[in-house]
Formats: sequence, C-alpha cells, structure tokens
Amino acid sequence: MSEVRKFTKRLSKPGTAAEVRQSVSEAVRTTVDLEQPKIIEPLDYEAVVFQRKAQIHSDPHRDLLLCPVDDVSESHISRQRRTVVPSVPQNAEREARSLFAKECIKMYNTDWHVINYKYEAYSGDFRMLPSKGLKTDKLPAHVFEIDEDAKDEDSSSLCSQRGGIMKQGWLQKANINSSLSVSMRVFKRRYFYLSQLPDGSYILNSYKDEKNCKETKGSIYLDSCIDVIQSPRMRRNGFELKMQDRYSHFLAADSEAEMEDWVATLKQALQSSTEAGQDRRNGTESLDYEDTASQGKGESLLESLGRNLSTELVKYTRETDQLNKINRNDGRQKLFSLDPETQRLDFSGIEPDVKPFEERFGRRIVVSCHDLTFSLQGCVNEKGDGVLTNVEPFFISLALFDVSKSCKISADFHVDLNPPCVREMLTDTSGQLSPSSDSDGGGGTSSSTALFLLQGIFSVTNPHADVFLVARVEKVLQNGITHCAEPYIKTSDINKTAQKVLKAAKQTCQRLGQYRMPFAWAAKQVFKDAQGSLDMDGKFSPLYRQDSSKISTDDIIKLLADIRKPEKSKLQTIPGQLNVTIECVPPDFSNTVTSSYIPVKPFEDGCERVSVEIEEFLPEEAKYNYPFTTYKNQLYIYPLQLKYDNQKTFTKARNIAVFIQFRDSDEEGAASLKCIYGKPGDSLFTSSTYAAVLHHNQSPEFYDEVKIELPVHVHEKHHILFTFYHISCESSSKASSKKRDGVESLVGYCWMPLLKDGRMQSLELQLPVAATLPAGYLCQDTRKSQPDIKWVENAKTLFKVRTHVASTIYPQDLHLHKFFQHCQLMRTTSEGNPAELIKYLKCLHAMETHVIITFLPTVLMQLFEVLTAATKECVVSMLSTSSVIIHIVSRCHEEGLEHYLRSFVKYVFVTNNPASGNSATTHEVLATAVTAILKHTADFNTSNKLLKYSWFFFETMAKSMAQYLQEGNRMKMPRAQRFPDSFHQALQSLVLSIMPHITIRHMEIQEEARCINLSLANFIKRCLTFMNRGFGFGLVNHYMRHFSLKDPKVLSEMKFDFLMTMCNHEHFIPLNLPMAFGRTKLQRVQGDLEFSLTEEYCRNHFLVGLLLREVAEALQQGPEVRQLAVSVLKNLLIKHAMDDRYTAFKVRQGDIYSASVVNIIENFSSRVSFPPSFFLSFLSFFLSFFLSFFPVVFKQINALSLWVDALFRSQEVCVSKLFSSERKSQTMPAIRCNRASLMQTKIHQFSTMEASLTLNIGHDSTEIHHQALLEGNISTEVCLSVLDVLSQFTQCFKTQLLDSDGHNPLMKKVFDVYLTFLKVGQSEAALRHVFAALRAFINKFPSVLFKGRVTLCEALCCEVLKCCVSKLGSLRAEASALLYLLMRNNYEYTKRKTFLRTHLQIIIAVSQLISDVALSGSSRFQESLSIINNFANSDKAMKSTAFPSEVKGLTKRIRTVLMATAQMREHEKDPEMLLDLQYSLARSYASTPELRRTWLDSMARAHLKNGDLSEAAMCYVHVAALVAEYLHRKKLFPSGLAAFKKITFNIDEEAAMKEDTGMQDVYYTEEVLVEHLEVCVEALWKAERYELITHIAKLIIPIYEKRHEYEKLSRLYDTLHRAYNKIMEVIQSGRRLLGTYFRVAFYGQGFFEEEDGKEYIYKEPKLTGLSEISQRLLTLYGEKFGPENVKIIQDSNKVNPKELDAKFAYVQVTFVKPYFEEKEAPEKKTDFEKCHNISRFVFETPYTLSGKKHGGVEEQCKRRTVLISPPHANKTARTSQTIFWDPWGPVWVAGRALSGSGLLLCIWWKLNLIGTRMLNNFRHVWFQVNAGPMAYARAFLDDSKSNQSGSKKVKELKDIFRRFVEACSMALNINERLIKEDQFEYHEGLKANFKEMVKELSDIIHEQVILLL
Repeated sequence: MSEVRKFTKRLSKPGTAAEVRQSVSEAVRTTVDLEQPKIIEPLDYEAVVFQRKAQIHSDPHRDLLLCPVDDVSESHISRQRRTVVPSVPQNAEREARSLFAKECIKMYNTDWHVINYKYEAYSGDFRMLPSKGLKTDKLPAHVFEIDEDAKDEDSSSLCSQRGGIMKQGWLQKANINSSLSVSMRVFKRRYFYLSQLPDGSYILNSYKDEKNCKETKGSIYLDSCIDVIQSPRMRRNGFELKMQDRYSHFLAADSEAEMEDWVATLKQALQSSTEAGQDRRNGTESLDYEDTASQGKGESLLESLGRNLSTELVKYTRETDQLNKINRNDGRQKLFSLDPETQRLDFSGIEPDVKPFEERFGRRIVVSCHDLTFSLQGCVNEKGDGVLTNVEPFFISLALFDVSKSCKISADFHVDLNPPCVREMLTDTSGQLSPSSDSDGGGGTSSSTALFLLQGIFSVTNPHADVFLVARVEKVLQNGITHCAEPYIKTSDINKTAQKVLKAAKQTCQRLGQYRMPFAWAAKQVFKDAQGSLDMDGKFSPLYRQDSSKISTDDIIKLLADIRKPEKSKLQTIPGQLNVTIECVPPDFSNTVTSSYIPVKPFEDGCERVSVEIEEFLPEEAKYNYPFTTYKNQLYIYPLQLKYDNQKTFTKARNIAVFIQFRDSDEEGAASLKCIYGKPGDSLFTSSTYAAVLHHNQSPEFYDEVKIELPVHVHEKHHILFTFYHISCESSSKASSKKRDGVESLVGYCWMPLLKDGRMQSLELQLPVAATLPAGYLCQDTRKSQPDIKWVENAKTLFKVRTHVASTIYPQDLHLHKFFQHCQLMRTTSEGNPAELIKYLKCLHAMETHVIITFLPTVLMQLFEVLTAATKECVVSMLSTSSVIIHIVSRCHEEGLEHYLRSFVKYVFVTNNPASGNSATTHEVLATAVTAILKHTADFNTSNKLLKYSWFFFETMAKSMAQYLQEGNRMKMPRAQRFPDSFHQALQSLVLSIMPHITIRHMEIQEEARCINLSLANFIKRCLTFMNRGFGFGLVNHYMRHFSLKDPKVLSEMKFDFLMTMCNHEHFIPLNLPMAFGRTKLQRVQGDLEFSLTEEYCRNHFLVGLLLREVAEALQQGPEVRQLAVSVLKNLLIKHAMDDRYTAFKVRQGDIYSASVVNIIENFSSRVSFPPSFFLSFLSFFLSFFLSFFPVVFKQINALSLWVDALFRSQEVCVSKLFSSERKSQTMPAIRCNRASLMQTKIHQFSTMEASLTLNIGHDSTEIHHQALLEGNISTEVCLSVLDVLSQFTQCFKTQLLDSDGHNPLMKKVFDVYLTFLKVGQSEAALRHVFAALRAFINKFPSVLFKGRVTLCEALCCEVLKCCVSKLGSLRAEASALLYLLMRNNYEYTKRKTFLRTHLQIIIAVSQLISDVALSGSSRFQESLSIINNFANSDKAMKSTAFPSEVKGLTKRIRTVLMATAQMREHEKDPEMLLDLQYSLARSYASTPELRRTWLDSMARAHLKNGDLSEAAMCYVHVAALVAEYLHRKKLFPSGLAAFKKITFNIDEEAAMKEDTGMQDVYYTEEVLVEHLEVCVEALWKAERYELITHIAKLIIPIYEKRHEYEKLSRLYDTLHRAYNKIMEVIQSGRRLLGTYFRVAFYGQGFFEEEDGKEYIYKEPKLTGLSEISQRLLTLYGEKFGPENVKIIQDSNKVNPKELDAKFAYVQVTFVKPYFEEKEAPEKKTDFEKCHNISRFVFETPYTLSGKKHGGVEEQCKRRTVLISPPHANKTARTSQTIFWDPWGPVWVAGRALSGSGLLLCIWWKLNLIGTRMLNNFRHVWFQVNAGPMAYARAFLDDSKSNQSGSKKVKELKDIFRRFVEACSMALNINERLIKEDQFEYHEGLKANFKEMVKELSDIIHEQVILLL
C-alpha cells in the first residue's frame, strides 16, 4: 500500500498532458526501483587474498582457499592422419598461388591448438564429475510389504500351525445374522478345518469348498467356547458350540457318525486347551518351539518363536537411544549416492564430446571381384594344356547408382579379371600401339601395385534399398555389339565357335588392342532396406547384352528400375556369370590405399593384395558433407555425346574414339601431362586415355569416367584436349598393320579450359569441334571466323561433356572465390577498399550450405582475420564481418551440424598476435562487435541469431583470452593487470547490451533469451578463471541488477540457470573464501557459525550469499519457482558431496552453507507444495546437516516453536509423501512379480517424473530392477535420517515434551512423525529400527501414553494393530512384540494393577479396523494374537502376576469380536449391506461409549465415501449425543440425550451406556463435546439439513457465551443466519431434494442365503430414477453372482418365491413415498418435515377384478401397501411390518387421478410458478383429455352407469370434475398472458377444445359447468 500511496502522491496536477505523462513516468520508475532487490557489492577478492596471504598459507585447509596455479595451459596436438604419408604433396604450400589454396593447405598441415583446463571436469553439474565414487554398484535389496505375493489365508497357512490340522470335512452351519440371532431355517454348507494356533489355542475355520481355501468364510475360536453338545432338535445330526457370551454356533454333519466324531474331536481340543492354561498358571509348562514351521518370506513370526522369547524381552528392555543409533548407522548408505538424479542419469552423455575434425565415411563396404566366366570358353594357350578360359579379354568397371535420385554416387572401380594367358593377347600391342603407354610408373604407389586391384572399398553415406552396384563389361573393339555377342548367345557348337571367336580375337587384339567397346552389364542391389542392412546373400543379375542405344547413365538408371520388375524386362542375356562378393569392411582391415592411391594405416610394404577406396560423390546437402581435413585435388571428366550425324567435313566418322589429354599449354609441340589415373595394366598415371567406341555410330554416346590429378596451382592455360578418331575396324591387306594411319583417322579436336572466370566448376558443357589444331588455340574465339582454324559445322556445339571437381583446395562457389580474391589483393597491396570488402562480405550470405561446411575452418579463420584487421573507425566493416560469421554459425545449427563449430573452437581457432601489427585482440574485437550488433536494433534477425547461437562467440572469446595470456606469459601477472581497461569496459558494455534482450524481450524470443543467458553465464564463469575475480563478481552484479522481485516465472528460471552455472565453477569453494571474517579465534573454535544472510556474509562469501539470498526470495513466490530454487541449491550440494577433491573438508564446506539452515527452516513450514520426488535428497541432506550443527543451532535460534514446526513438517513430507504406498506400488513389485505389465508400469512411472530425472533411462528389465532397488534404499535412508533427528530431539527437549503430561503441540508433532512411519509402507530393514525407536519412546515417555487423554495411545494401538496383519512375517513379529510391551509397560505404570487403558484401546482399534474390513478372518492376525499370548506365557518377570491371564483374556475378547464380524467380508463390496452390519454392531456395543463411538465414526466415514451426506451427519449427531450423555451423567453438562430428540427419534440408543465398565478410562470433556457439535453443524450444512442446525446451535451457544468466545459466536450466528436464508430459499424454489425412497426385496436362497425374502427401504440421493437404482443393483449383484444369474423384477406385486427359478437371484425394486396418517398430514407442512424422521412408506399396486394388471378405466383398481421401517443413521432400513390397505375401486382411482392433476395445476397457480415448462406439461395433459378425464366422465357419470358405482362416489367424482375444470380455466388464463404472438393460434385451439370438453361434461352431468375464461 505504501507504494501505491507514494505513486499517487507523485501524480501532481500540472495542467498539461505532457507534464502528467512525465509525473507518471517518474512515479513508475520510482515504484519499479522499490521492487529491485538490494545489490550487495562484493569484496575486492584480489585485495583480500593479497592482504590475508599469510593467514591463507598458514591455514591447514589452504587448498580450499586458493585457486591452483596450473589451472590453464595450452597444448599442440598432432593431427591423427589415416594415411602413412601426409595427403598434402611436398612443397604444395609453396607452389600454391591463390590465398584460398594456401590457407587450405596450411589448415591441413597445422596441428590442433587446444586450451586445457585441468579441472574442467569439475566445472559442470554433478553429473559431469569424474568421480563416480558415490554411485553404489552393489545396493542392498530392501523388502517392502508390497513385494510380498498377494497370497491370503489358505489351508497351508492354517496347516502350518503348532498342532497342524486336527480334523477337516463338510458341515452345515447355521447363519448368525447382523443382530447375532440364529436363523433357524437357513443352513449353509461349508468346508471346515480344525487347527491349532502357535499359542496352543484352537480355531475352526470355514471355507466355501475344499479347493478354494484362500478366503475364509468365518472363524470360531475355541478359547471362547465352553462346551460342545449334540442338538438334534435344531437339525438332524446337529451339534452346538456354546460360547462364553451366551450365544452359540449351530453345526450339523452329514451323518451321525460324522457328528459324533466332530463332537469328540472338539471336546478333546477344549480339554487340551484348558489343561494347557492350567499348566501355565502353575508355571509348569515349557513351550516347545522347535516344531514350529516357517510361513511367508523372510524371517516369519513362526521362525522367530523358535528363539527364547524371554531373551527377546530382556534385549528389548536393555535398548537405549545410543544403542539404537549404533544399530542405525551400521551399513548406512551415503545419502547423495541414492539421489535419483545421481543414479538414474548417464554421466557420460550430459555434455557433448567434442572431437577433432576427421574424414567422415558412410556405410563402408568392400567389393571383391573374383572372376568373370562366359559359357563360351576355350583353350587360349597354344600349348594346349587344357585350361579353359574366356576366349578373349574382358574389362570390368563397377560403380554405385542411386535409382531414387537418378544419379551415380561413386567413381568407377576398374578391374581386370582376365587370366594371364588371355592378358598376353594384349602385351605385344600395349607398348607399340597404345598412345597411353608409358615406360615409367607414376607417384604414390608403385606401378606394379596399381596394375591389378581386385578389391574396392565403397562408401555410402545414405544407404537404402535403391542403391545398386552396376558392373559394365567391355571388350576389345571388334564390330557391332550385337554381332560380337551372337557367338556367346548361340552356342550350338561350342568348340568350333570358340576357336572361331578366339582366332578373330587374336587378330583384333593385335590390331585394336588399345580400343574398347561396350559389351554387357549386370547389377546387384546393395542394401536390403532403408536401415542399411547389407544384402550379402544376393547374386548379380544375369549378364545383359549392352544396347548401343541405351548406354548413358540415365539409360542405365532406367534399366535398373526395369530389372526390379522381371515381368516387364525384355533384356537380352548373355550366358555367363560375374562372381563378386560384397561385405562390410571389418575394423581391422589393412593394406588399403585412398582414392589418391596413398597407403592407409596399417599398410604392409610389398603387399600383393591391396584394396583401393573408391571416391563417393556426396549429394550437395549439408548433412552429408563434412569439413575437409585432407588434401585432394582431382577432376573427373565424363564425355557424354558427339553429334556428328550432320557433319560434312570428314568422309569417314563412324567408329569414333575420343582421345583425352591434360595439357598446361596450347603451344605447338606441347606435351600432355602425366596426370590421368591409369586403368589396370597401365601405370598409375598416364598422359592420355581413350573412351569406349560405339561401332558404326555417327552420334555416339559415352559413359566413360576419366580421373585426373590436378596440380596444386591451376592457371589459365590448363585445359583438357579431346581428339576424335575414326577407328577402322576392317583390316586392309594393303595397309600395314603396324601403322597407326591404317587404324586411326583424325576427325576433329575439342578443348576445355579448367578455369572459368578464374575458378573451377563442376559443369556440363556443350563445346564446338575444330577440324584443325593451330598453335594458340586457347585464345581463339569461336564466335569469330579465324583464318587459321577450321570449325566443324560452323562452330556448332557438337560435343557434350561433364566435369566433376573433387578438390579440397579450390572453391567452386563464386562468392567465396571473390571474397578470398579480394582478401589476397588486400594482403598484397595493403590498399583495401572498405566498400569493396563490405560488398564481398554481403555476398557471402549467398554461399551454399554444403560449401560452408566443407571449408568451414578456412572460411572462419579468414573472417576472424578480417574482423581483427578492421579499424575501429570502420564499424560497418566490423558489423558486416560479424554478420557473416553469425550467418555461418546459424546455418550450421539449422542443419544440425553445430558439433563442427565446437570442434573448430576447441581445436582450430587461434587468436591473432596483436604484437605483429596494429590490430586488436580477437576477444576484445568480438566483444565490441557483439555489443554493436545487439545495440543495432535495425536488424533483429541477425541479433536474434546472435543471441540464439551466442555460445560460439563467447567460447571463441574465452579461447582467445586464454591464448592471449599464454602467448605473453601473462598468466604469471597479477590478475588485475592481465587485460587492459579497454577490454574491461568492452565486457561491461557487452553485459549491459545483452540484458534488455533477456529481461525485456524474453517473451518475444524465449529460446534466444535462454541461450544467451546460459552462454553469458558460462563466459562470466570462465572470466573468473582468467581475470580479476572481483571484476567477474561485478559482472554478475551487473546481470542481477536487471531482475526484480516480481519477475515472471520465465525470468526467474533464467536467473537461476545463470546462478547454477556460476555456482558450478570448478573452484566454487575458493571463490567464496570459506574463512572467518571479523570473528575472534575463540568464536571460530567454538563454531559460532554465521546463521543469517547479512550483508557482510553475502559480501564476504559472494556467490553462495547471492544464491542463498535468491533462494530465500524464491521461497516466497510460486511453487514452480520455489522448486527451481531449491533444486539449484540441492544439485550444488550434491556436487560438493561428490567432489573427490574436498572429501576431507566437509565441515569447512558446510561453513559457507550455514546461513541456509535458518533460511530454509523459516520458509519451509508454509512451502511444502513441491513434488514428492523432488524433495528427497534436499530434505534428507537438510536432516543430516542439522545433526552436524544441532547443539550450535539451538544456541542461535530462539523461536523454538517455529523451528520445530518446520522441522517436523519437513519430516512428515519425507516419510509420507516421498514413499507412499501408491508410489511404491509402481516400483517395488517389479522386482519379484513377473507381471505382464511390469514394463508398462515402470515406463508410466518414469514418464510422470521431471524431464531432468529421466535422461538416458533404459527400459530393459535390468534398469527397472536397479531403479526399484534404488528407491528402496532411498526410502530406508530417509527413514533412518528422520529417526536420527527424532532421537536427538527427544533427548534435548524431553522436559518440553513432557509438559502437561505430554498433551502439548510439540509432543503431538513428534508423535505424528513416529506414526507416519507405520502409516506409510517402509522397508523391512527400516521398520526394524522404527519399532526399536517406538520401544524407546514408550520407555522414555510412559506418562504420555498411560495418563490423561487417550489420544496418543489410541492412535498407536490402531497403527500397530494394522501391522499385525502385514504380509511381512518380521513386521508382524515386531508389531506383536510392541503391543505386548505396550500392555506390559501400562501394567507396570499402574504398579501392576491393570492395563485397562491399553486393553480398551486395543479393543477399540480392532473394532475400527474391522469396520474398514481390514482384520476380518485374517489368519495373519490370528498368528499375531498367538505371538502376544506366547510373549505373556514366556515372560518370567510376570509369571507370578495376573498379567498373563489378562493378556489371554484380551486376545480371547478380540477373537470374539472377530467372530461377530465375520459377515463383513462377504459384504465388503455391497455398501448398503456392509453399513447395515456395522449399524447392528454399533448397537451391540451401545454399553461401551468408546466402542460405540468407534463404530459410529466408521459408519460416518463410509457414508461420506459413498456420498450419503445426510446419513453421515446423523452418525456425527449420535456421537455428539453420546458424549453429551456421558458428560450429563458426570454432572459436567446440563442436558443429555433429551436435547437431541428433536433431531432424531433414534437418539435413545445412546442411553444404553453402562455406569460401571462402560465409562472407565473415558476422558470426554466439554471441549471434546464442542468439537463434535461443530462437526455436526458442518455435516448438517453439507447435507442441506438446515432446519436441524438450530438444535445443535442451542447446545453450543451457552458454552461459547460462558467462555466469552465471541468470535466463534459471531461465526455460529452467521451460520444460523445463512441456514435460515437457505430454508426460505429452498421452500420458495422447491429445488432441495432430500431423497427418493425405494423398496428392495431379495429372492433366491442359493444366492442371498439369509437375506432371501427380506425387504429393505433404500434411500437414494435426490432424483434417483427407478431405472437408475435398478441398474446399479443389477451391476452390483451381477459382479458378485455373475451378470447372467441376476434378474430384476419389474412390477410391485407380491412375489411368490415358489414360482421363481432357483437358478437365478431376483431383486425387486419398487418406488415408495413417505406415508402419513390423516392426523399427521397437517403437521407436515414443508418438504423437510415430510422427509425427516419418517418410518412409514407406501406404494400402490394396480390390478383389475378380472385378474389382469391393467384394463379399462371402468375396471381399473389399485391396492395400497404401507411399509413400516424404524429410522436410523443408515440409508437402508429393513422393513419390520407390512400393512395392506383395502383396495381402491375404479371410481376411487379415477377421482385420485383427476384430483392429482387439478391439484397440481392449482398449486402452480397459487405459487405463481407457472412458466413455459409447466404450461408445456399442462398442454401435454390437455392432449390426453379425451383419453383421460372425459373417459372417466363417460365411464362413471353417465346415467346408464352411475348405479354401478354408487351415488356417494359419483357425487364426489362430480365435485372433483368441477375443481379440475376450474384449475384448467386458470391455467388457460395464465397461458394467455405468457404466450407470444406465434402461439396465439395454438392457444385459441386449446380454448376451443376446452369449451367443447366443458359442454360435453355439462351434458353428461346435466348441469352447466362454469367457465372462468
């Protein structure tokens, strides 16, 4: 409010709009300033360290105070090359002329420059720490109750008792109904087991059949039985078990012999039990425990009985807090090692692993060529040695094709598979006739190695099923393809044909051996699917004859698509087989050469079998490319087509061969360069090569690939020369075969310069052909006719050729080429034009992304050089350069290739050396440039990209700073002098320019704001390593100044992300100076810690102080911000706990967090809305931390109550919320139950957790098992931590806890935490310590439990009893022992007089648990009772007292209660029947107020659960009346039951309270009564029983007045005021519906048993329809008996059970209404009075005199039935009496029908409630007039029929008709007022029909009926 007032005060009234705006602006600024958190300036870190140098060095923990000097270093890492020798040729850098080539070569030769941060592994969060010491590999397995199999009581559990089964068999059992009376006519057949319990008593259990023994139908404890006698009068072969409480169990056997045997056995059991009890009383019994058998998992209770229980009792009595603490600490786990975030996450995958640039390959496959065999074979050797081979040489080239992209994706792999004898056919000609032959070998590998390579390694970056390996087969040029293939296809006489072909081949090889022609092709699918599964099983397709018209690459791709559809393929096959295998390249593959024939490691010298890597042609998509790291400079030439069909220059030009050469000069006589890669049989490099020849084709197409190794420097004269020859295939006898002129005829020249516009490009060109080749032909212009050159067809473009440049030193991109050209010009001339530079920089934005990626290091380094070279005055140049860098970084990120940028920064980037020139340092220029761009708001697109990818610039700056310090040895300088002031100013400006983008634009650019926020945090964190740390803290303050207390959640998240990053500094502890400031030595020794966040604390310990202040402020904000803040602090604590550097300094670490203790405590009590999984580690650490400083904390904290409240609320969260049974049910059963849904359950649980907790979670069973194991250990550790705190707290504050005999809020908090352990499922190990702590509590605070109010004792008994039915045997043993010790301590506390309190509270607890159907018939509970008896029998100290017998009496009474409630389990799914049973039991305990109250409370809970609010309210009224009656009898309250009789007639039930035993150990007070009455008021309000609230208020008001509690009086009167308003409101509106009633009857003895034939009145909520309740009951009993076995009786007639089918269960449902006699009706004026305290109900049954249900109006009769059912607190009540009234005749029925309709209309009219809805109803009735009222008039008022009905009845009917006409008239009048114009005609029709009806009625009754229209 102060801010608002100040704001309004500043708003003066200057009179002008401008001044008003100015005032508002100033006021707003002032208001905003008030919201800013106070910024505390940090200390001068460097000055403090220098001043306290001596103190720090003398400190034994000085490693915590000083940052290490060897933190940062620089190293040069040699490149890891694949090849044996470098890929860069020698002297390449010197030979290069272009700047780009020089920089690329330099890049490939330079080593990596890396900055090493020695402790960088500690600079992230705890997941990145190098130490995994806290990750426990071997965790102990903890057993939870939910882990146990869901097995229930069965025969094995009962057979495994002390004496086993004594007898078993079938018996008939008489039912005991809810009133504990015997039903004489209903016996149920059950299978019985008689067995002995561990304490020696006997039990008789009954089951439905002998096979299904999992669920007992009832239990009879024979220790309550006094005799067994035969009772033949009850039933044949019957006998009776007489019980102590004057009731009996009636049983009957199938035969007399069986009956006698059962009676004898039962008597024997009774006798042995009596003798055993007498022996125990005499002290002569020695229990035999050795025969007890085990039950359940783990150490069961029966196994524990094998030990001497007396020894156990002695051990329990000797327990102390110290001993319990030692036991708890045995085998404890480290707390943070169990945190889900430390265990669940994969430590190695959090931060991306940055690797150096390296060559990247796709899916590598090795293709091995074995042989090529045709069917046509012969013996080539003239010696005739019989070896069959191909009769002529063939040559193979293999390549990969991608059909889906219609392109070739690899270079050619040439293979020569000819055997030596066939290869010899070419040897004589290769040296003489081939112009491509050379005598000496090329470089790289030796020529012998390059001759015949049979293995090629292909790489496929994008493998899929459309990739094919295509093999082309060529032969020596001979003739047409069809002619040459014919002998291979038609092989009628193989030998003769082979000799013929061989002879012709030898002649051809001698003459045309150097020329090739296409012959055949084959293909093979490489991959099976899109995942890249290699198809190693498939074989090559058949060898298809090559079609001369389909020879190009495009044709081959079309053919590949066709061969996938064999039905469409019409290709001619050549009989033969190509044997080629495809395999994956194994990891240890050796003896390989690159595509440049450079050996790859490992490579053996002299190896004969060498594999060659085949070049992959990557698509021009960025994702398939990678930065070049090796030198490669190659050119691929693809002649495509020569169109010579129209040329007239040459006479012969059909068999055209293309002769290809690479030259560097066009002078005459210039020689070709030996740069062309040779084919098998040639040397590695040759100077020329030929393309394959198509026979007799004037426009031949070509498919050949020519690979050229380019020189380092390519100049303008480098070109490819194509020479065209016509090859004469026909041998002439006149021409010499050895002369070239006889074979070749020159038919043209063509040339292609490599450089176009100064750069090489991959192009497809159309070139003209020249007939002559003069000197200087490169300078000739084809567009001008030159005298010395002759063009074919006037220089038309006749030759098509395609080139592919594969170079890592020459760019093909124009913009990149121009940029480097200009940079080279600037270097050489030192006269750079800034405008030109800016133009070329802007053009770089148009670079293709794949070009950026491939030359990324070179381009970025050049840009950084340009950036640093820019003068300060040329801001535009700096901005342009920065913009290009941002563009490149952005494109890399958009393509998902940002890891290349990280590699560049880490390994490549080198800062400039400012000493060599006038340029500034890179980091300073970058800081200035980033600041300028962020301030330059005209281009938001660039600035947004900069923000989003800012990490690149900050990491580059950080590396530049590190290199700057390393180069000048500046690391040894004082930190304040390391960097100039200009750089400090640049950084401050940078932070200030960034902050608006975070704090103001965060909603506009959320992702960008988060990125810059984290990048800035990481950079400032790095600055703390390099710079003046005080300056770094100042940057943090600059950042924090921009945040306020009312920031949105997004800003708070970014702020805490920033703080988390800062606090993750590897030297966080030294940066916070964990040392004493301003404290004496004595204070430091005494441990006087700083426990508050003072300014001094925050200044001295800056980072932690800042974090804690922000956490404290966050705890006052929303839950998400609170969670985030505490998460940051928790993760930081985890990191310090896991940091192996500070293992020995944990106490000193705690010093800097001491202020967080009070801060968290003060905020925690009201801030517990965090997710449970989040709280775990932090709260557990908090408890452990508290234990370390416990004595000191309470010296400093005076507000004890606040602290305790926070502490114990936090513990309850730890215990109850983190590991509730629901949470454990999702995890722990997965360990031992092989359920089908195990995997789904865990995955569902993980999906509900925070995203940060679910990284890298495996979904295999091993991971799930580990997660469940981890959670079990966490739960146990939390439990033990809380027990530690409770133990220490109860020791320190025992006096405060015992105040008022323990009945104080502090004790309640402590005790509630203890009970929470029992309420929430803990592990077996944890519960062992919990029970030890409870035993210590009982010994320490007996008066709390056994004196004064019974609240704590009652709660303890209830929870321990629940443990007595646990599935864990050890838990049952502990619970039984604790119950026994509780009774024993109570007995000792009363000086061995009695343990009445414990006795009564146990009985009450048993009753309460039975009402929840938790104990009924449980064999585990029987076992626990036996253990209690055994403890009593074994307790030597109590043998001489009455205590054992009293314990025996208690267990006997408990068993009696269990027997009385056996039916509850049968009806636990039927809420009405279950509540009826509970009501009967509540009445049976009316003499004991506590038991009665227990059952009433249970009923109220059940009613609330079912939504029956009125019934729940009545239960609370009965409880209040019970307490009032108790106080009235004690003379403590003026009125008793009488005050409640106006509320309910049943209140007299509470008068059954007995004065003697019923009122013992009951501590009801006036305060208790007021509490119950207040509950009644609230319950009645919810039930809408407003009229009853006043009766309760009359009882409360005097008490409030006596106590002067005026505030409560005010609230109560306000409640009354609202209640009366509600009453008036519901009376006027009629909208309160207090219930609907139905009669429900059950038929079917085989299903409903004792309920057969019984009727109940069901009260249903509000407007429940008959169909709705029928469907609900049908569903309920359908689930119980089977849907096909249940039927609903639709009518209300009396049912004859004999007529029903015994195979079905029948349920009859009838709507009933409350019934009032004539004298009662006038008193029931309101709906409430008609629905409250009612006991009579009526329903009508239609019938006719003829026997039919329905007939005409003149014969329709009805019968009324009145049901009497006493009201009580349940929604169901059994009918006690049925009254059938005299039947109504037809005239009476007619009168009732008419009077009902007329009365309804009159009531509507009088209440003025007629509206559209009511009138619609009226109109609906009106349409039934002729069939309704007039039908009655014609039937009964006509003169001819009036005598049949009686004159009196006819007269009454006439009066009813008159009233009916009057009501209809009034309704029509009202309708006329309400209708609109469109309904007027309809209304007139109504009036006309009504008048006709009145006229007819007047005629019938012979009088004029008056109309009111």
